[in-house]
Amino acid sequence: MGTWEKLTLEDLGWNPGHEEAFREHAAKGWRPARLIRDNKITYGALMAGAVEMEVVMSGKVYHEADSDAELPAVGDWVAVETGVGEGVEGVIRARLPRQSFFSRKVPGDSSEEQVMAANVDVVAVVTEPGVDFSLRRLERYLTITVRGGAKMVVLINKCDLFTEEENEEAAAAVRTLGAEVGVHVISVRRRKGLKAVRDLLAPGVTVAFAGSSGVGKSALVNRLLGDEWQWTGEVNDVTGKGRHTTTARELLVLEKGGIIIDNPGIKEVQMWTDEVTLKERFADIEALAAKCKFGDCKHGRDAGCAIRAAVEAGKLGAERYEGFLKLDEEVAALRKQRKKRQMSFERRQKRDHRVKARNLVDRREIEADLKPRA
Repeated sequence: MGTWEKLTLEDLGWNPGHEEAFREHAAKGWRPARLIRDNKITYGALMAGAVEMEVVMSGKVYHEADSDAELPAVGDWVAVETGVGEGVEGVIRARLPRQSFFSRKVPGDSSEEQVMAANVDVVAVVTEPGVDFSLRRLERYLTITVRGGAKMVVLINKCDLFTEEENEEAAAAVRTLGAEVGVHVISVRRRKGLKAVRDLLAPGVTVAFAGSSGVGKSALVNRLLGDEWQWTGEVNDVTGKGRHTTTARELLVLEKGGIIIDNPGIKEVQMWTDEVTLKERFADIEALAAKCKFGDCKHGRDAGCAIRAAVEAGKLGAERYEGFLKLDEEVAALRKQRKKRQMSFERRQKRDHRVKARNLVDRREIEADLKPRA
């Protein structure tokens, strides 16, 4: 990549698609920048030449967003106006369309989408062969990763603490998710298998790291950066968990090329997807569902359920079947929440329109009363 001072937009992930989308903003004298940090009120933005500045979002960008997911996020490319006034280094005037994203449903009862990283090429999920390993959780990661247009790689860390058989068993389980999912068994502490991780990174390539707290994600990021950029604490002898978790989402550029987006530990991987994506991830089960006796089969205890019959015959794994049912339930619940939210929004709009119409009539009546009579 060259020296830090010679950092180019291409080193930051800029491509012809972004160039085309930025054309109208360039005519206004605005500059392209990539968001590297979300400070809640302000953002950290990085430009060519390693120029970093603190920027704020314009009111226009805020009000034109239909949801929080459409607001600027770490990894987004934005158009920044500089030199706007004392105390403000720059203002975000527009957000460029995302070419990919990594998002989930906001934890809790909300039906909102939370964008964890924008313009991502690879999502690297860090886990370990022990208590953290969950094929169903990895399946959820895969679903939201594919929906966002990125590729997924699973990094099974701490292999030095487990037997070769345990490591291979975990890797074999990941491979059942599909040939498109990469899997590497590594040990950050012993520096084993890290070349495979470094090979994911190249100039302009963005890799978002995700995973539970304590699996060694931050230690891995430190290794890749070649410095202790993020403090990592001691490991609890009982739980095997580290004390440190990344507290803020941040984009980091490697000196030798490549871009990292480090995420805080993720406790919940709630679905933010749709029926089409779900069916693509479970095409084998959908094919079985077409053979069910009844079209409205719930795939539980319904008579003539082809999916349950496949499980009982050993042709379909019980865990994958249960994972499908849970995901299907979540998507249905999310769809219901969205519909309820949309109905509430429409009711508010109708109410506001009635109020505006009534105020307009009242104003016209007042103006008519005040008008001098002939």
